[in-house]
Amino acid sequence: MAIVRNLCGYGRSRPDIIWPNGARVAVSLVVNFEEGAELAIEQGDAETERLGEVVSVSPPGVRDLVQEQVFDYGMRVGLWRFLDAFSENKISSTFMMCGRAVERVPELARAVIDAGHEPAVHGWRWLAHSLYTDPEVERRDIEKTRDIIAGASGVMPIGFMTRGSQSPWTRDLLTELGFTYDSNALDDDLPYWSKTSTGRMLILPYGFDTNDMKFFHPNGFVRPEDFSTYVAAALATLLAEGERGRSAMLTVGFHLRICGRPARFAAVQAILDLLSSCGEKVWIARRSDIAAHFAANSKNSAP
Repeated sequence: MAIVRNLCGYGRSRPDIIWPNGARVAVSLVVNFEEGAELAIEQGDAETERLGEVVSVSPPGVRDLVQEQVFDYGMRVGLWRFLDAFSENKISSTFMMCGRAVERVPELARAVIDAGHEPAVHGWRWLAHSLYTDPEVERRDIEKTRDIIAGASGVMPIGFMTRGSQSPWTRDLLTELGFTYDSNALDDDLPYWSKTSTGRMLILPYGFDTNDMKFFHPNGFVRPEDFSTYVAAALATLLAEGERGRSAMLTVGFHLRICGRPARFAAVQAILDLLSSCGEKVWIARRSDIAAHFAANSKNSAP
């Protein structure tokens, strides 16, 4: 089934969702676990991933050790900063895991789940699923990623999100494979149901603006407070709307190699402090928990 654009969404008839602690705003913290799954000559790819602290200057076919080390830092150091900070703040999050990354460091994936976080499928490699031209090849890679995550972590992932865009049939495959939710959406502040060829899929929107990847983009974040202040502004808007009876979900995205760095981790700490100061005004939850609550309280909600 081809994806049809819906420019209207809920309009003014939005679901009246009250999150489990009585809050109007649910906050999902997402950490991307993808280092080791990026394009790299070391993995037999024709070229190196270009997006990093600096643009790779190695031509296709030439191994770029510097770019590899930018990614390696996320697993070697950044992961533990996030796990320690989440533990200290008693916060559970969702880790979007690439299958190839988990295959290389299964013990790190297990450490994430042992700490109480949710695993979700982030593609076999850190590549857009829009690149797939064969549905069966895409299905095979989704299944392989799901099974490797389950084998390493002991938890079967029920959520999905790819880098970049999906293929025209990704959601159909996810429905057939029994996934609970898909997060490849940037078009709403609340979850919603989307029709597929074999049923429907619950969509949990994501956000590219409240996301630390903007540290790697021109005209994006530079200082730690650029990121934390931006998140604070988003949260303030949603909380004010919540006071008027409008519910929402806010996603804050992190990368081990980006905000896992010492200076940028100050932004993570500031965001965690901000969320703590909100008390019961927000519900901080894993995406699986948000999906379960929304599904149970909005079975007929569709934009």
